Amino acid sequence: MSDLVELTATDLLERFRTGQLRAVELVEACLEQIRRYDSHIGAFLQVDAEEALAQAAQIDRRRQAGEPLGSLAGIPVAIKDNLCTQGVPTTCGSRMLADFRPPYDATVIQRLKSADAILLGRTNMDEFAMGGSTETSAFQKTRNPWDLERIPGGSSGGSAACVAARMTPLAVGTDTGGSIRQPAALCGVVGLKPTYGRVSRYGLVAFASSLDQIGPLARSVEDAALLLEVLAGHDPKDSTSVPTPVPPYSKTVGQKLPDLRIGIVPEHYTEGLDAEVAQAVQEAVKLYRSLGATVREVHLPHSKYAVAAYYIIAPSEASSNLARYDGVHFGYRTPEQAMRAQLEAEQAALRRAGNQAALEELDSPLVRMFRQTRSEGFGPEVKRRIMLGTYALSAGYYEAYYLKALKVRRLIRQDFDQAFQQVDIILGPVTPAPAFRLGEKIHDPLAMYLFDLYTVVTNLAGICGISIPCGFSRQGLPIGLHLQAPPFEEERLLRAAAMFQQATQWHRHRPPLEELVVSGT
Repeated sequence: MSDLVELTATDLLERFRTGQLRAVELVEACLEQIRRYDSHIGAFLQVDAEEALAQAAQIDRRRQAGEPLGSLAGIPVAIKDNLCTQGVPTTCGSRMLADFRPPYDATVIQRLKSADAILLGRTNMDEFAMGGSTETSAFQKTRNPWDLERIPGGSSGGSAACVAARMTPLAVGTDTGGSIRQPAALCGVVGLKPTYGRVSRYGLVAFASSLDQIGPLARSVEDAALLLEVLAGHDPKDSTSVPTPVPPYSKTVGQKLPDLRIGIVPEHYTEGLDAEVAQAVQEAVKLYRSLGATVREVHLPHSKYAVAAYYIIAPSEASSNLARYDGVHFGYRTPEQAMRAQLEAEQAALRRAGNQAALEELDSPLVRMFRQTRSEGFGPEVKRRIMLGTYALSAGYYEAYYLKALKVRRLIRQDFDQAFQQVDIILGPVTPAPAFRLGEKIHDPLAMYLFDLYTVVTNLAGICGISIPCGFSRQGLPIGLHLQAPPFEEERLLRAAAMFQQATQWHRHRPPLEELVVSGT
């Protein structure tokens, strides 16, 4: 293994600055890592090696000529496959968009290009970001680099797995209910969900528009700060983007927070939390105390309703957002000739049987096309959430479900507002347990949804949260520590996370890739 792939983005930039490294060398090392391991892990849906090497060569020429370069010049970045990139397949892990090539770049893609980052490839994800295991992708399953029989988390599982497996130093993911932080925790990397409105959603293929956020995955808190600094900022193309100045995260991340006040939520430590996860989190609390932080209990009484509220609000918004995939405008369309032939055969059979009533009830060709397109283009989990959302929004149920869920959401935000009057950071687990086995929960939606217990509240409240490595289970599986901060306090969040990281070595552990690949487990 090349030593280059073990370096963080911060270290790599320093080597570029001192002339010890060329961008082409780094890209070649990443491509070799992908070639060796990704057939076993399945993190990438697409890798554009030729274009990445061409970008790297151009950056090397510009650097040698003394031309000004962006803050990520020469650093490879992997992109979750729901961020539009002009002319590049953007599938959202769905058959519905298997051939979709956007005519424009998402704002975050534009910002990465302006920063001279090298876009290495597109990472696998749960279909339309609906899932917590990266098993609902229409194209492949992604495996956890720490144990190939286990999930990497989701929906940004491909992004987390490729960072953990040293295929790229940085990746971009999206988080609607934990989809950056949960896979980061299960893969032993850093994942940050920014405040709603901090990063532009323009060009992000929508799942739930009031919850979706784009954020960084990295192997260190410093690298996450570096990438967030590029991604964040006001964008007039996104009406929900907030015109708040972006602090210099990469410059302040190493500064300790004096008199840090940490809140612990007793409701987190109930039945269902794995003992090893609880122990790792409690050890983290002890460490923060030793660093001078004060710790006190805070209460989030309405958090117990978060999963129920989330799985009404998110599917409702998904039902609305995914209505555009109808076989007419863009995306997959059921083969029309076969569809019409099937319809004509059904009509002929009913005429022969003299069943006029059934004949009149048959769909028209247009309705049949809509129905078959959506039935064939979407996978089971996406269909499930569309049906949940459509039901919740339907006449007679809107007030009982959707409107009530919005009221609960408001109460959850009020709980956080009150808690943050007493503390600076709220600390807890990211997931109830370490990574589970592939196939273990895929046919049990409720069990899968409950795995989001600790993360969905962050999205419902619109605040920021980060997952950082804080230990390992007896089976050698990573455990994540969840820190949450008030809206637009990402600088505080990063500094608090860096304090823990500087006092530990958990983020330096790497998965035993060679051993796993050789043994096939």
